[in-house]
Amino acid sequence: MSKKLATIVLGTSLAFSTILPASTSFAQTPSEKLMEQMNLVQKLIEKDKDVPLFLSGKLSKDKIKNDKDVKEFLKANKELFKIDSHKELTLLEKETDDLGMTHYKFAQAINGVPIDGAVFTVHTNENNEVIATAGLLYPDAADKLAKSQTKASITLEKAVDLAWKEIDLTEKETNSGQEHQDELSNLENTQVKKDLVIYHREGTYTLTYKVQLQFIEPYGANWQIFVNAKDGSVVDAYNAVNDAATTGTGYGVLGDSKTLNTYSSGGTYYLYDVTKPMNGVIETFTAQNRSTYPGARSVDSNNAWTSSTQGADVDAHFYAGKVYDYFLNTHGRNSFDNNGATIRSTVHYGRNYNNAFWNGSQMVYGDGDGSVFAPLSGALDVVAHELTHAVTDRSASLEYRNQSGALNESFSDVFGYFLDPQDYLMGEDVYTPGQAGDALRSLSNPAQFGQPEHMNQYVNTTSDNGGVHTNSGIPNKAAYYTISSIGKTQAEKIYYRALTVYLTPTSNFSYARAALLQSAADLYGSGGSTYNAVKSAWDRVGVY
Repeated sequence: MSKKLATIVLGTSLAFSTILPASTSFAQTPSEKLMEQMNLVQKLIEKDKDVPLFLSGKLSKDKIKNDKDVKEFLKANKELFKIDSHKELTLLEKETDDLGMTHYKFAQAINGVPIDGAVFTVHTNENNEVIATAGLLYPDAADKLAKSQTKASITLEKAVDLAWKEIDLTEKETNSGQEHQDELSNLENTQVKKDLVIYHREGTYTLTYKVQLQFIEPYGANWQIFVNAKDGSVVDAYNAVNDAATTGTGYGVLGDSKTLNTYSSGGTYYLYDVTKPMNGVIETFTAQNRSTYPGARSVDSNNAWTSSTQGADVDAHFYAGKVYDYFLNTHGRNSFDNNGATIRSTVHYGRNYNNAFWNGSQMVYGDGDGSVFAPLSGALDVVAHELTHAVTDRSASLEYRNQSGALNESFSDVFGYFLDPQDYLMGEDVYTPGQAGDALRSLSNPAQFGQPEHMNQYVNTTSDNGGVHTNSGIPNKAAYYTISSIGKTQAEKIYYRALTVYLTPTSNFSYARAALLQSAADLYGSGGSTYNAVKSAWDRVGVY
């Protein structure tokens, strides 16, 4: 069965704007005058629209105590941000962190319909002063979209049908033979998410239904399909599945012994962990000899998971718990959604399947073919990489294409290192088993595995969603320079803060640099050795 790959490459023209001093003979724009009045430390300007993507410094004079005050701040600086904050910005969340900083996250919406990816954040310090703004805004959207243009002509159900047609599948096919398998929960292979959004491309705004089709069979998928809500045409479609290429006891893939949190019911033991302080559980399934997904629960009769066929199950379950513990204990994050969501894994996927992926709902691991890969759940950094994709989904929501997609991959690699810091290699425990020193990627030496490590080597391509697994070598190298300079403890806090506080769906490499610098300033002060180490790291890879 064929599937359509309708990847549309999008590009955002980004550049730093040079603000001329007041004494220059050139006239200043209103936005330049406003920025000159601010004590700016960083500025990243969207060149085509002359709007700020990232500002940091002392940006406000008045105290900011709630979202109403934020909108007043934006109104006072309307010539700079160029939107009607009261009409176009909807508060998504407000959070105060352990540094005393408060973060206001807004969505830009026109006539109540959000612009996809238009997330804007305002950050205040412990003194209620605005110290940073971040995110992409579309100042011309309101003028281009009348009320009639934000009212759908086709139904949501029709849009979902058209989305399935676009990929030559039906929901029935992806759930074929699906059965509720046991007393612990009712499970479905396919998740369908749908929202009315405004899709933007090259200055054109289109009312669309964003239909997300997430399934495991007949292939791993997290389709993002934008269906024109007026005429039903498909505006854009791409598969954003995040892949990795790529108490009992048990033996893992590499033969090492592990202690497991299990569940006993009716004389049967399940890889089902209820010991974590989460709303859900950590649960593991096997697809072995199954035609439906997520598969059957991994079970054992005596709680000794020692069969050679159980190694992948043991590692997937154990390492999922390790990743959960890391994010909770190091960053105070309760599961990937920070609300204690269930972490589900399926092992033994496919036949000789050389991959692993997060499909937007759960983890899936192949067993490999024994030559290119051993079972992929046998590597802690692979499991950490994939579950970090889940964290990214629920925080920065980095779009899985072009530079934002490469950042999505890079942050997963970096957190793979933070979980498994024995070396800077990714997937070495399961890649080409028996061949020492081989790996999927290297943070310290991306070129070893065919990746660029400087912007002058950046690969422009339409394959792999714009080279997300290729160009991730550049931010990976910056991460290596950062870690080797300031150490893992400081680096992991900076990277987590950038991912969950400052990055937005359309962030590019320059934006990531600004976000990491701002995070370093928040945690360790601006202008010090830590801040300068992050700055130097990105300078060395040609991202300014």
